[in-house]
Amino acid sequence: MSHTARSFDDLVAEAESVPVEGWDFSWLEGRATEQRPSWGYQRSMGERLARASAALDIQTGGGEVLAGVGRFPRLMVATESWPPNVARATKLLHPLGVVVVSDPDEPPLPFADEAFDLVTSRHPVTVWWEEIARVLRPGGTYLAQHVGHSSVFELVEYFLGPQSEEVRRGRHPESAREGAQAAGLEVVDLRFESLRTEFLDIGAVVYFLRKVVWMVPGFTVAEYRDRLRELHELIGREGPFVAHSTRFLIEARKPWHASA
Repeated sequence: MSHTARSFDDLVAEAESVPVEGWDFSWLEGRATEQRPSWGYQRSMGERLARASAALDIQTGGGEVLAGVGRFPRLMVATESWPPNVARATKLLHPLGVVVVSDPDEPPLPFADEAFDLVTSRHPVTVWWEEIARVLRPGGTYLAQHVGHSSVFELVEYFLGPQSEEVRRGRHPESAREGAQAAGLEVVDLRFESLRTEFLDIGAVVYFLRKVVWMVPGFTVAEYRDRLRELHELIGREGPFVAHSTRFLIEARKPWHASA
């Protein structure tokens, strides 16, 4: 039986029971699709890591992205704040020689000045530019893929209603450029893409909102059950719910003449 032919209650109950720790979205295979950015972040990250001597991956999640790059520098450290993800990342990354540090994702980073020649992050929730600049060595690089502004806002606004222009512009790539420059970093690459995303059944929507908790803050099935049922019926009539995720790649370098 296809997912869309199953009952609302069955789909929702299944999606509500699935564990959501880590940053692995494989449960959504066959239930949702998302275009991938053209720049291939994990590949770019792997190329930089292979040339680095000491690297830090901030907000590593369950460590899945970092674990997939294959080759690490002599010193490789990852930070994560959510305890279930810390445990997951430790289990995955320690056998690969990566040190996992539990960190609250608030300044300061628990490392000395100029400790790393490469800092990476994929989809950080918060970005503390001053701390990134502090722990980078002169000539060092920050390479990251960030979630952009108004990402999947078709889904956000379905549940929360129209959002203000201020909210819609949060996470704008130009704001990241300004933040990096204010911390003394030189932005050498900044690329933005809007990517088609489809939710094929209501279970995919429930799982996504449980996992990506900042999309609809405080989301629970109980609170949004009526709206979820309406969306389930809409998908049944009109096909997949279409939204657009936004991503940007940013590369920023610490100048050689940077002062401590």
